[in-house]
Amino acid sequence: MINDLLFVYGSLLSADNEFANYLSNNATFYSHGKLKGKLYDMGEYPGAIVGDDDVYDISGSIYKLNNPKQALKVLDDYEGFGNDQEQPNLFIRELLPVSTSHGAINCWVYLYNRAISDLVEIKSGEYIKYLRSR
Repeated sequence: MINDLLFVYGSLLSADNEFANYLSNNATFYSHGKLKGKLYDMGEYPGAIVGDDDVYDISGSIYKLNNPKQALKVLDDYEGFGNDQEQPNLFIRELLPVSTSHGAINCWVYLYNRAISDLVEIKSGEYIKYLRSR
């Protein structure tokens, strides 16, 4: 069985995003969560990376997908992930532990998959709060 939990930290938290609306119609809010990594501003959306030194908490929400196979296919297209997308993929999807108030749980997470050298780091780890302060 495919994991049915998805951690989102960026544009999928925005009420005015078409795919955030798709997510809200095809998933149920599960919990707030935090992922250890780094967050970067890429213009219209953020990108997270993990496995680097000096990581911090990236804040987001966990959703339980109603039909994980179908929802992940739609979201993979949005995130630029898959063999039929531009290579290397803009984002990759990985199953990672996300901290919640009830402990860590494994969730699908979209991670940025390209160079970060010219990107602004969002050290607060909170994309929506960062958007309000720009």
